[in-house]
Amino acid sequence: MQRRATAGRNARALAAEMPAHFIVFDVLQSDGQELLEEPFARRREVPEALFASYQLDPPWTLCPSTTDPAVAGEWLYEWTDVPGGEGVVLKSLASHYQLCVRGWTKVRCRNSTEALIGGVTGSLHAPRSCCWAATTPPAAYGWCGQDRPAQARLAPGPRRAPHRNRPGPPLDRCPVHRVLEQPYPLEPALGAPVLVAEISAHTAQDHGVWRHPLRYERLRLNATEADVPPFGETQ
Repeated sequence: MQRRATAGRNARALAAEMPAHFIVFDVLQSDGQELLEEPFARRREVPEALFASYQLDPPWTLCPSTTDPAVAGEWLYEWTDVPGGEGVVLKSLASHYQLCVRGWTKVRCRNSTEALIGGVTGSLHAPRSCCWAATTPPAAYGWCGQDRPAQARLAPGPRRAPHRNRPGPPLDRCPVHRVLEQPYPLEPALGAPVLVAEISAHTAQDHGVWRHPLRYERLRLNATEADVPPFGETQ
């Protein structure tokens, strides 16, 4: 749906190629009766009975649910390889639905990979956060995400910052400000992408960037651009 929203004249073709699914994971009202005060175990019975009664098939989809931790762990690490799958949600079977209250826990899967430091916020010698780049064919490099601001993100280890005069392909204005939900584009100090670092990222991607902020793990001082995998590939 996100791709269709910006597809313009290609929206109809995308709808045929990737039809939307209606995924049911909870029911708050049934036959005119509110179920907000019912425990989740009872609310879950309602869509299960509905799907069984009407023998509903895709695009009508009942979100799978389990009380087996082993099964949930399998979903977390295997199903998140599919674009759009971020993780699993933990809910108490006895929980009531509370309006405007985040009463559930979302567990996202994180993968480790390498990326290039293409720019920083703050200054090149005192960075507050990093803007990350990876190989994105057909271009040589492209922006793929940003981490959240924090102090001394490049420590421990040598405080090397990407230098403007180091050789390497230039990168344009950073377009990943939406990762931090900022209403304006970032204006990072740009540098030639020569430093490689290990990062961890949630699996969700959006328009060629990681949807959620990345997590800096460590510098890879012995690594080069050749060690950076194409965007979306993990180690």
